[in-house]
Amino acid sequence: METNLHFTFHIPTRVCFGPGELDNLHTHPMPGRKALLVISNGRSTKANGYLARTEEQLKKAGATAVVFDRIETNPLKSTVMAGAAAARENGCDFIVALGGGSVMDASKAIALMTTNPGDLWDYAAGGTGQGRPYPEKPLPIVAITTTAGTGSEVDRWGVITNGETHEKIGIGAEDCFPVLSIVDPQLMASVPPRFTAYQGFDALFHSVEAYTSKHTNLMSDMFCMAAIENVGHYLARAVRDGSDMEARTRVAFGNTLSGIAMEVGVTSSQHSLEHAMSAFHQELPHGAGLIMLSKAYFTFFIERHMADERFVKMAQAMGMEEATQPMDFIAALTKLQQACGVADLKMSDYGITPDEFMKLAVNAKETMPGLFGADRYELSIDDCVAIYAAAYR
Repeated sequence: METNLHFTFHIPTRVCFGPGELDNLHTHPMPGRKALLVISNGRSTKANGYLARTEEQLKKAGATAVVFDRIETNPLKSTVMAGAAAARENGCDFIVALGGGSVMDASKAIALMTTNPGDLWDYAAGGTGQGRPYPEKPLPIVAITTTAGTGSEVDRWGVITNGETHEKIGIGAEDCFPVLSIVDPQLMASVPPRFTAYQGFDALFHSVEAYTSKHTNLMSDMFCMAAIENVGHYLARAVRDGSDMEARTRVAFGNTLSGIAMEVGVTSSQHSLEHAMSAFHQELPHGAGLIMLSKAYFTFFIERHMADERFVKMAQAMGMEEATQPMDFIAALTKLQQACGVADLKMSDYGITPDEFMKLAVNAKETMPGLFGADRYELSIDDCVAIYAAAYR
């Protein structure tokens, strides 16, 4: 499979990476004076002291903050609209996203809807979205990631669920890149093992998909392979011992690289297939859904000899130096999932049933069709159903 010799590289985000970087937040100029400080609806950000530390850093930087603490695991459009209303009511002129991928994704949509009229789905491109252009620029965003999974700290996109229509769609614009991102692996030490694994596999699959899509290029190849190597070698260590700061840092590095890979390249239909699953089953973590699909999904493409050499190279990058066959990638993937304790995840544990497969397949194709266009083999609705069936337990 040939690599495209043309690419566009534009990541206008200042990234401050490394253990302890949150304590340096105040040394950077803030893009406003009053922030809507967005966090999840869970307890960890407050309990671990990250919220208080961030508020203190903003104060030292000369900014004040209003906390919005309602973001779900799969952020809802209704929550985004409430966040935008809170930002307007409190006169906020920038957004601080303190949390994982859901918080950063929601913050981008909140930033857009604070300055633009109407409903978020007026601008969503796909499904029942109207696909209108945004008339106004969003508020600037500062991202402080507390997980290593989505790479949202360095891209322009956020995935939001419309709870009324069960559509999960990527929302974003050129000006949704964070202006500043803090990637401090010390903030990730408190993530439980199970979620460390879910998030790490999400990061891994961003690069696996981008490396095997039809839009591979010289620059995306470089980021993808470095990300696959770092996550592949260090994720199991981070799962076993969350305080292993070398492992946490390496996985965080792989995650940030995967975020850049999605901007220089593109992910594929595995993400569309999973978004349909978690659009209908709100409590399903995105990374867990990807793990459930992964072996069946990539085996489908391997059996059709899509990117044979690249699957071999990825297996080698993940530690199987002796790999010579594309299916060795599935063996390496299985080994990593077993080492992380997530090899036995079941769709049925989240209420998914086989009679939903056609509905999920149609939803995936209609709400995020662009990712199907990145595949080396064009998946039909029946192919999608077959992948769901092969992955089902």
